[in-house]
Amino acid sequence: MAASFPHHSQAQQSLESDYRMTGRAVVAAFEGPRSVLQTSSAVIMNGRDEAGYGVVISADGYILTKASEYEELGKPLVVIDRTRYEDVKLLVVDPTWDVALLKVEAKDLVPVVYAPTSEVPQGTWVIANGATTRTTRRAMVGIVSAKIREIPAAGGAALGIVLAQNSKKLEIAEVNEKSGAKEADLRKGDIIIELEGSKVSKITDLAEVLKDRKAGSIVKVTFMRGKEKMTAEVRLSAKGDLFSEMANRNDMMSGDFSRRRSGFPRVMQHDILGNSSITGGPLLDLDGRCIGMNIARANRAESFAIPVEDLKAIADRLIAKAATEASKPASAADAVQ
Repeated sequence: MAASFPHHSQAQQSLESDYRMTGRAVVAAFEGPRSVLQTSSAVIMNGRDEAGYGVVISADGYILTKASEYEELGKPLVVIDRTRYEDVKLLVVDPTWDVALLKVEAKDLVPVVYAPTSEVPQGTWVIANGATTRTTRRAMVGIVSAKIREIPAAGGAALGIVLAQNSKKLEIAEVNEKSGAKEADLRKGDIIIELEGSKVSKITDLAEVLKDRKAGSIVKVTFMRGKEKMTAEVRLSAKGDLFSEMANRNDMMSGDFSRRRSGFPRVMQHDILGNSSITGGPLLDLDGRCIGMNIARANRAESFAIPVEDLKAIADRLIAKAATEASKPASAADAVQ
C-alpha cells in the first residue's frame, strides 16, 4: 500500500499574522515600552510625511536625532505624544556620530530613562518605533543580534571631490552634492595645496593624510581660487556612501536603507524590521529604558544604534556646546540689525 503524506498545503503552513514578529498579539506583549515611545520619542514630520524620530532627553525640549536625515528636510515639525511643535531649532551637529541636537519650546516633557549599560547578551529583546498613526506610536520588536563594534567608513574617508584628470595640480573637477566639500563651499576649479597643514601636490599625498581619518571628522583644506589663497574646514564622508554607483545584490534585496550607514565609532546591532525612517528614535529594553539611539538601517537584517554610554556623552557634549554658542556676544553686524 502506498505511503500517505500530509497534504502539500498543510506542510507549507506558517504562523497566523497576529503571531508573527510584527503581529498584533506579539506587539501587544510590549505595551509597557510602547507607552514610553508615546511620551519620550519625537516624531519628525516633513509636511504630512513621517521622516524619522528623535529621542527626548530633557523636560524643556532638547531632542537628539539623526543629523544627515534631518538636514535634508525642508521645514520639519516635531510631534511629541500628541502635541505638535512647529518652531524647531537645529542647535548643533556631531558629524562623527551623525547626531543633531534639536530644541522645541516645551516644558514638562518626559525624557527617556537611560539604561545602566548597553552590554547585554545577544538575543536580548529590544523595542523601537514602528509606523505612527496620527495620535499613537506603534512598537516594533527584535533582538540584539551582534556584539558592539565599530563600523568603519565604507571605502575609507573622503573629501567628496573628483580631481581633474589632465591637470598637474590637485584641481577640483567635481564636488559631490552630498559631501562635506559641498558644505564647505569648495568649487570646481579650486586647487588644493595643503591638507591639515601638509603640502599636497599629488593624489598619493591626499591619500597619505586621509588614510587614518574617520568619516565625520574635520580636516583643514587650503586651496587657491584664482589668485586668492583660502582655507576651509571640511567634514569627511564615507567614500562608499558618496561614490557607490550601483547597489550590491544584498542592497537590492534589502529595500530601503539609510544613506549614511557606516563610519560610526561604536554601534549596537539589532534585527528590528523597518526602513530608514526608524532612525533617530530610542532603542528600548523590556523595562522601557533607553539602551541606545537608532542611527542607521544598514540592510534587510541589520540596524545600528548608538550605545547608551556613548549617547549620554554625546547629549552632554552637544548641550554644553549649544550653551557656549548661545552665550557668545552678537557680532557687530548682528547688533546693527
